[in-house]
Amino acid sequence: MNKLHTALPREYFWPLPAHSAASQAPRRVGLEIEFAEVSVDDAAELVRALWGGEICAQGPRDIQVKGGQFGDVKIELDIALKTKWAEDIAAKALGDLVPVEIVTPPLAQSDLRHAEHLTSALRKAGAKGSRAALAYSFGLHLNPELPTPDGSGLVAVARAYALLEDWLRASDPIDPARNIMPFVDRWPNALVEALVAGENWSVDDLAIAYARHAPSRQYGLDLLPALEHLRPELLTDVPDTQLKGGRPTFHYRLADARVDEPGWSIAYEWNRWVLVERVATTPDVLDALASDWTGHHASLTSTRGNWVAQVESRLERYYDLLRD
Repeated sequence: MNKLHTALPREYFWPLPAHSAASQAPRRVGLEIEFAEVSVDDAAELVRALWGGEICAQGPRDIQVKGGQFGDVKIELDIALKTKWAEDIAAKALGDLVPVEIVTPPLAQSDLRHAEHLTSALRKAGAKGSRAALAYSFGLHLNPELPTPDGSGLVAVARAYALLEDWLRASDPIDPARNIMPFVDRWPNALVEALVAGENWSVDDLAIAYARHAPSRQYGLDLLPALEHLRPELLTDVPDTQLKGGRPTFHYRLADARVDEPGWSIAYEWNRWVLVERVATTPDVLDALASDWTGHHASLTSTRGNWVAQVESRLERYYDLLRD
């Protein structure tokens, strides 16, 4: 495993980097945490005990804890079908295969430690995570606000993720059950190729390319919410089923939710994301990786494993620049 990845902190949260002079304002992040073997009701009680607020039932599988320390928190069974009766049947038949999900409001980065306290409480209550059973496919979704209201910085982050995705997957492989589900697909090669070549792209260019090559919500990094917020008029080729409302955030869903494993932490997964943004805001590293990628794909004998090794080598060279 890469030296930089091994050194990622698990006990504290790296701050997000500033992408420009206009992106100095503190950015918030919403979390979605999936798990099994703690009920919706019990999870709501844990949230209320830690963060305060009033428990308000919205339905048989949906509770909100309103007015707590950080705002309203949603706890639900993560199942969405066309009709309530179909959801009832599926929830009963699938049991713990349908995860309970806690959806936080946007949190200040300084408050992310409180989310870590929540996962510790879930662990003590018996919650099980991604690798506790063969068929579990639970994820931790991170929704960091965009660097600026106008979307500047979005293209650089997209390019960095395109270049780092294979390395992220290889450095800590996701649970096999999640890997075969259509929720965390790799970005298509055509999109990666376009992004590597798109050094001077605008947000318009990104929206057009994303709609052409990746018109789906089912990727490890889902950019459709951000692009629907910023450039909805350029997403006309995206199926309506994939456009569920824009919001000014990234939607990073690659991380497992290993809530029952003592060595796992939200901080660790968060810092993996921050590393992507640090590459995006370090032009020397981003340009070097893009050059490496071009040379790698020009080779007739290149493999994905070779590319992961090249990324590791490049990150090692910039270790002091990227670490805290």
